Amino acid sequence: MNEDDLSVLDFDLDADFESPLDEIEPIESEPAAEPDPDAMLALLSSEDISQRIVAARAFSEIQDERAIVHLIRLLRDVCPLVRVSAAYGLGRNPSLDAAEALIHQLEKDWNGYVRKGIVWALGNCGDRAAIAPLTKALKMDIPAVRLWSASALAQLAKLEYNDIIAAIPPLIYGLRRDPIAAVRGNCAWAIGKLCRELPSNVVYATAIDALLETLVEDEDMGVTEDARSSLLSVGDPRGLQMIETLEKEGLV
Repeated sequence: MNEDDLSVLDFDLDADFESPLDEIEPIESEPAAEPDPDAMLALLSSEDISQRIVAARAFSEIQDERAIVHLIRLLRDVCPLVRVSAAYGLGRNPSLDAAEALIHQLEKDWNGYVRKGIVWALGNCGDRAAIAPLTKALKMDIPAVRLWSASALAQLAKLEYNDIIAAIPPLIYGLRRDPIAAVRGNCAWAIGKLCRELPSNVVYATAIDALLETLVEDEDMGVTEDARSSLLSVGDPRGLQMIETLEKEGLV
């Protein structure tokens, strides 16, 4: 671990639950000016760290497949701010090669801020190969990475049925077991999004049961509200009936 890398970071890994893109400073340019792709491509290979950061961040705003190979290389940069900026860029410029590189870097990157950006990018890539590393991160990583892993798994709704059902069990585990309320809330939201793509089968019923259990039993009001919102968005009859009953009793 390079101490110089740590000195350029100013955040609390365990409390940093904002969107990864919220952390990006605006690129210094005239208002409404779009970064020049050709100029940014050249800067991706600059020896100046600050120029590599600016260039990688530019590709979180613009799409250009020529940048992908360079952004993949920058995932291994010595500076964590370059690495996380490259992850954002790959999230906006997804490809199979990008997904493979992101998965590899997620497994070995020591910096939680970078891993948070990587799981966000993997959600955008929509590659089924990301399911296993994302579920591992949801169970084992720091809170901010767990939270964004849940969000990334929700993006699998655009994939196939088998991909969706692979994501449900780890999300239910996070919903029931994670000690951080914000993570449990994101799991509730993700389960609701995935349930909208499922037929009425045992996997769907198990997911609805988990949301109902959370609605009644979770001690955090924010989490119960997330569970309630998910049940309403799914429109499951059991869920709607439970919400109506709890509302009549003044419990929600």
